[in-house]
Formats: sequence, C-alpha cells, structure tokens
Amino acid sequence: MPSKDITRSKQNAKKKEANGKLEECTKGNTNYIWILTFSSVVLLTTATRLYKIHEPDHVCWDETHFGKMGSWYINHTFFFDVHPPLGKMLIGLSGVLTGYNGTFPFNKPGDKYGDHNYIGMRIFCAILGALVIPFCFVIVWELTYSISAAGLAASFVIFDVGVLTLSQYILLDPIMMFFIIGSVLGMAKFHNMKEKSFSLQWWFWLCWTGIFLACAISVKFVGLFVILLVGIRTITDLWDLLGNLEIPMQEVIKHFLARVLCLICLPIVFYMTIFYIHLRVLYKSGTGDGFFSSAFQSQLEGNSLYHASMPRQLAYGAIITLKNHRTGGGYLHSHWHLYPEGIGARQQQVTAYSHKDDNNKWIVKWYDKQPNLESKNEPIEFVRNGDLIRLEHLVTTRNLHSHKEIAPITKRHHQVSCYGENGTGDANDVWKVEVVGGKEHEIITTVTSKLKFIHYLTGCALHSHSKQLPKWGYEQMEVTCNPNIRDKNNLWNVEDNFFPRLPNVSFEVYAPSFLERFLESHAVMLQGNAGLKPKEGEVTSRPWQWPINYRGQFFSGHQYRIYLLGNPIIWWGNLICLAIYLLVQGYISVRYQRGYKDSQYIEEQSGRMSYACRWLLLGWILHYLPFYAMGRVLYFHHYFPALLFNSMLSGVILNYLLFVLPTFFPSNLAHSCYHWLLGTSLAVLAYSFYLFQPLSYGMEGPVSNNPNSTMYGLKWLESWEF
Repeated sequence: MPSKDITRSKQNAKKKEANGKLEECTKGNTNYIWILTFSSVVLLTTATRLYKIHEPDHVCWDETHFGKMGSWYINHTFFFDVHPPLGKMLIGLSGVLTGYNGTFPFNKPGDKYGDHNYIGMRIFCAILGALVIPFCFVIVWELTYSISAAGLAASFVIFDVGVLTLSQYILLDPIMMFFIIGSVLGMAKFHNMKEKSFSLQWWFWLCWTGIFLACAISVKFVGLFVILLVGIRTITDLWDLLGNLEIPMQEVIKHFLARVLCLICLPIVFYMTIFYIHLRVLYKSGTGDGFFSSAFQSQLEGNSLYHASMPRQLAYGAIITLKNHRTGGGYLHSHWHLYPEGIGARQQQVTAYSHKDDNNKWIVKWYDKQPNLESKNEPIEFVRNGDLIRLEHLVTTRNLHSHKEIAPITKRHHQVSCYGENGTGDANDVWKVEVVGGKEHEIITTVTSKLKFIHYLTGCALHSHSKQLPKWGYEQMEVTCNPNIRDKNNLWNVEDNFFPRLPNVSFEVYAPSFLERFLESHAVMLQGNAGLKPKEGEVTSRPWQWPINYRGQFFSGHQYRIYLLGNPIIWWGNLICLAIYLLVQGYISVRYQRGYKDSQYIEEQSGRMSYACRWLLLGWILHYLPFYAMGRVLYFHHYFPALLFNSMLSGVILNYLLFVLPTFFPSNLAHSCYHWLLGTSLAVLAYSFYLFQPLSYGMEGPVSNNPNSTMYGLKWLESWEF
C-alpha cells in the first residue's frame, strides 16, 4: 500500500476516534445538563407547591364538597356525586394515612379546621399537582429532545399562579391533571420505544398509559378527552406500521392486539375495579340514597330498605312512598308551602325530592271512602291494576290533586297540587292506577310494579323530570300532570310500604348485581352532569372567557384572600405563542411546498418543533373546544387541563424561536444572543410570578385599589375581582 494511503488511513482512524470521544463527551454533558435542569424543576416545583400549604386554616371553595366526600369514604357513608369516584377515594385514603378521622363536617367555606388534621389531604393534592410539572418536562423532552424546550415548558407551568392555586387545596383538579398529563407522558415514552418493540420497557409504558387513562376518566368524565388524544395517536402509529412494508403483517397484528389489550381491556378492567371498591367501601346509607333505585338502596346498611321486611303487596290504608322510575328520579313529595301568587291555583306545592323525608309519605285510600287505619277487623283489600284511588299526604292530610291550571315550568302540562282538609277534597283528587304490562286486576307489588297514575277527570298522567323549581319551590324537581300518557317519566314504583296487617318479605329478593349497580351509577352520574345548572348568585363563566383570563374565582373571601386567576403574562403569552406557531407552521409548509431548502440545522429544528406542536395543539383542542357544546354549567377551572397543553406548546415554539432568531446575527454573536434571549424569557416568567403570587399565597390588608396593597396597580382588567 502506498505511504500516502497508509498516512490517510491513520488520519481517518484518529479522526473517527476523536469524533467518538467528542460524541461521548457531548452525550455526557447533555445527560449532566438534563439531570441538573430536571432537578431544578423538581426543587422549584416542590418549594412553590408546599409553601404556606397550611394557610388559610379554613375551608376554601370546593374543599367543602371534596373534603366532605373524603370524610364519607372514611366513614363508609354512601353519597351521590356527578363525578366518578377515584379522586374522592384517594382524598379519603390520604386523610386516613395522615391521621384525619373523618369527623370534620366541611359545612361551608370559611369554617375553621381547628384541631382536625387537614394538612395531609392538602399535601397529597399538592404532591400530585406538583408531579404534573416534571411530567410536562419529560413529555416535551420526549417530543423534541431539547432540554431548553422542556425547561421553558416546565417554567410556564411552575410560574402560573392559577395552576399553583388549584394544586394547594383539597380538590379533584390536581388529581385530574396528574392523571391526564401522566397519560400523555406514557404515550410519548411509549412512542419513542418503537425500536424496542415488545421489550419489558415497551410493555411497561404501554401499560402505564392504559392505567393512567383509566384513572383519568375515573376522576372526572373529561378524562375522555385524553383518551381521544391517545386513541388518535395509537391509530396513527398503527397506520404507519401498516404502511411499513418491511414489517410482516403478523407483526402488525401483534402490535394491534397489544394495544387492544393494554389500552382498551386493561383500562376497562381497572375502571370497573375502582367502582367495585367504591361500592364495597360505601356500604352505609347516606345523603345520596334517594338518587338511586329502590333495589340499589336495598344494599345500603341503615337504609329503610336494607334487609327490610315489608309487605310485598299493596293494600288500601298502607302508608307508602312513591319513587319516579326514571334514572335519578325523586320521591313524590309535598310540604305545607303553597304555590306563589300567579302560579296556577294557590294550593299546596307538590314536588319530587331526592332525599328521604317524612314529607314523602302518602296514604292509599279508596276513591269514595276513608280508610280506618285503627281497625283490625275490616277485611284487607288490595290495590289492583285499574283501581280508582286517592293519595292523602300523611303530614298535611291533603289529597294529591290536579286540574287544568298550567304547571309552573312545563307550560304544556297541568299543575299538580295538594287540596282539601283532613282527607276530604273533591273529584279532582281521583287517580286511576295502571300497572305497565300488567294483567287486568293484578295486585300491585312493592318495588317491582311499574305504575302510572292517570288523573280521572283530565286523563293526564302524574309526571316528574329533572327540571328544578325556583327558590319558592326550594329548587326541588317539578311534578306535573302530563297529557302525553306514554312519556317514560310518567312511571313510578312503590318503595316503602307500611301495613302491619300483612306479612313482610325480605328485600333481598330485589338485590341487584354489581353490573346492574355499576350501570345505574353511570346513568345517574351522566344525568346529574347534564342537569347541572348555576345557582342564584353563583359566578360561572363561558369557554370564550377562559384563554383570555377574563375572570377568576374566589377561593377565600375572608381577611386572608385567595383568588384563582391565571398569570396574565403566561396566559396571554400562550395565546401569542399559539398564533405564532400557526403562522410559522404555515410559513414552513409553504416553503416546503415551493421546494425551498433550509440548512440542515434549521430543518432539523423545524421538524422537531412541528412534530411536537402538532400533538400538543391537538391536546389543547380536545381539552378546550368540546366545552362549547356542553349545556351544563361551566366554571373557570375547567380550562386548566387545556392550559397545560398550551403551556407546553409555548415552551416548544419559544425555544424554536430562540434557536432560529440568533442565526440571523453574525456567528460570533449567535451563541450569546441565544443565551441572552433564554435568560430574559425565564426572568420575565419568574418576575410575573413574583408580582401575582399573592393571589395564591394570600392577599392580606387593603384591597387592590389601595396604594398600600401588595396587588396595587395589578388589576389590569376590570373583570378581575381581587
């Protein structure tokens, strides 16, 4: 071999060795910087979330709901909530593990905790809320492999006082955000394991994603949005695998089945297990009983139907309760109060009430005579299909009554009231009882008979639905007489049946299976969610107000004031970054379509940015836009999961700009320019946090329009109420 070739070969070998050492050194430096940055994020997150966690020492905002529900889990007391159970179960568990005994009543915001150990539950929620931030860091790292982008994204979340406020109290929101972002973390990590398909790590992150998806929807139903995001990503991955002709079809099928197992089957089993635990733990009767069917209630210890013994058949003279047969239906109820002036006839109100009450009790009478409840010698007569009856309200002794007056809310229906004195009324008190699907003259039975009560003179049917009466009706559900007798909300069943002269049977015969209770729980929750309406004087908001940070929410209105509001620099900066991304992405797409070529460095940065922002933008869209279609009452805190996606997107696009803009400067200034811009961005975020942190940690002393106030001059919008 010529000497020149030998020399060149030795030089190439030395160059290769040097490049290898440089690459190894660079990788080592990157790992060191990654660990240092991640550790700084964790320390800063922990410090900001746990600072002043014990203040204020009274109930704040929705702690009155979720702290109370945590206590009910500790006491095994059944309740109804429109959200699935996992978040409240975890709050109760954290209370038990930290010494809380479940005895604080959580009656209303402002109540002092006193000697009760509430700190453990707050710390638990704060820890889950804090973990969201390192999760965001890792997600952006996995999407971009940029430490600066990950650090910026984490900073957008750390320095947002709104996310901080939501994380420091006994609420579902930090738990919800933890599981949503944890699901996205699993999705990002799993996607980057495609070179290690079916390895232990690959299975771990696939199972992680499935379990976190199940947990997200087990806290609130809005977890469905992250399921859609992961589902779209999964379909995209499978489509790419299908298009890769180097992969055998058998391998594609294996990938498909693995995802079905871990992202569908595993979450379903885990989700149902959570409900099984929920129903096993809450075995005592409580405030939520009345929202569920009679058969469901028969499984609750302390309920009047639990191991109850009552007559199976209905006799004249029995004292009964009637429950509307629809999901979440209330009890037929009346009280001494009259309908107000101008609302039909000014007679005694009849409503549907979801809670057990003596005002739910009625006496079944013959249509033409009074029952003698004290006589034991009169023959027992059963109420049969087709009978004409009267129903006398036990407490007020007035009869269930209807006439052609217009109902209070549903104007096409007739008003239902109570009328008469001591059981004596008129012909408008007569009702024909019909058993749906029953035989002629069939005896009516407790719980199992589906009944219609047809008003004898007008032909309308006793009806109830979820529409609530105004304050004069105590926001109980409207009861009307419906001219459409086929309406499914006309169905009722006898629940309690008190008649000492008949033998009793055990309610165990009505016991539903777990699957039946599971399905009924969901029907009641979904109906409850759809029926949520704002209360009088309650501060609500609309989706268009959320991204612009239009109005916040008071957490504490006492001397120590807490106000939920986003950091305006971050929130408005998020909107600017979102707009910049759309413009930049459009510019890149047009250049690509026209065949322009950029440097390899710029193309690499643009590709990473486009890939990451595409998925983060989809996450923001899925967690924000669906609220425009919702009919239920909405609040400011519903936007925060979407905010996390927008904040991560802001970190990515800002980092892209910081990398690209210095390339327009001379090469000797580019490096300094990048670090100067990065430092300035972080300083602005940190300073904005310093300005607005009293919103989270507590505003004391004068109000914001006083020069001595810590918030003086910071009320940038009139709609901000601090």
